[in-house]
Amino acid sequence: MPNELRISSEEILDCLSEGVYVCDRERRIIYWSKSAERITGWRSEDVLGRACLEDILNHEDKDGHRLCGEEYCPLHRAMVTGVTTSVPVIVFALCKNGRRVPTQVTTAPIRNKAGEVIGGVETFRDVSPMLVDLERAKIIQAQNLEQDLPDDPRLRFSTFFLSYDIVGGDYYALRKLDADRYGFLLADMEGHGVAAALYTMHLSILWNRHYRLLKNPAEFAAAVNRDLVQIFGSVVTFAAAICGVVDARAGTLSFTGAGGPQPLIIRANWDVEHPKASGPPLGVVDDAPYKLQTVNLKPGDSILCFSDGAVEIQNASQKWLGVDGFTQILKSLDYPRTELRMDVLEEKLLKFSNDIRLQDDITIIEIQYLRSAASRES
Repeated sequence: MPNELRISSEEILDCLSEGVYVCDRERRIIYWSKSAERITGWRSEDVLGRACLEDILNHEDKDGHRLCGEEYCPLHRAMVTGVTTSVPVIVFALCKNGRRVPTQVTTAPIRNKAGEVIGGVETFRDVSPMLVDLERAKIIQAQNLEQDLPDDPRLRFSTFFLSYDIVGGDYYALRKLDADRYGFLLADMEGHGVAAALYTMHLSILWNRHYRLLKNPAEFAAAVNRDLVQIFGSVVTFAAAICGVVDARAGTLSFTGAGGPQPLIIRANWDVEHPKASGPPLGVVDDAPYKLQTVNLKPGDSILCFSDGAVEIQNASQKWLGVDGFTQILKSLDYPRTELRMDVLEEKLLKFSNDIRLQDDITIIEIQYLRSAASRES
């Protein structure tokens, strides 16, 4: 046909707004699109024939973790697994001028006619405008979560929060109720990202409205549940939660479960207990029943409450970590005899997952019972 349009694949790729580059199995760059030049400032002659990890893009995730090693590189993983992967969280690429540009990345393996993986392709787009609003939302959420932890020589409190996206769908709070009792809430909204993060604002409001009811955690859970049912209305969503109160004088933990993981009680002698007080997630059924469970504590015992992102982790063999696996990781860290370092715990969880990052928000509340009222008075 005389008017037949003849366009090469390179010409098509150069028309895309997304940056595109292609690597061989050794991750040497063999194609670099015009939009890749525009987004990063790196020209084709700067990068062709070089490995993408040679101080060119130097990908980092939102938490500053370097992604250019074999274990965490999305492109390398696509070539090894043969699976196309989108990285929904923001990845930062290094521009030629030293500036880091936020991008959203998709990687895919390239196969020959025999079906063998011979390389990989990555597409990425600049999401700088979107990041501005997300960073503002992150600051608002951090202000909502950050609070002075209670100070009591009989107890030690610590918290850990890692969002999957720039903002997360987990919420936690701790507050002194009276001279001896301390209430807490840990809630995990369905999903993660912006929508879940917005719903945590409602959880914050309800915490401030009802926290005094935590002297009876089942009553607190029922009150929050009733309000969330009204707030969610016809929206099908929920918050999996655990709430409770620690009595430093009596040496007890009283708690109520609402669809979330139950707490771990790790005794000083490393006996581990997993008491249960199950109930439906918050915001699903009006007038839902909630049960109360009380556990006696001894000096040296630790209480760990966590969202399901800490245990619902699947490795490359499709094996779930679960509570037992999480407990074994804690034991390998010699906890509670050794202070729990959350960065080391995160690394252990990531190694189990065999992924470039954990796939859900993670929140942990740690309460250590240091000494009884009797020892305080002696």
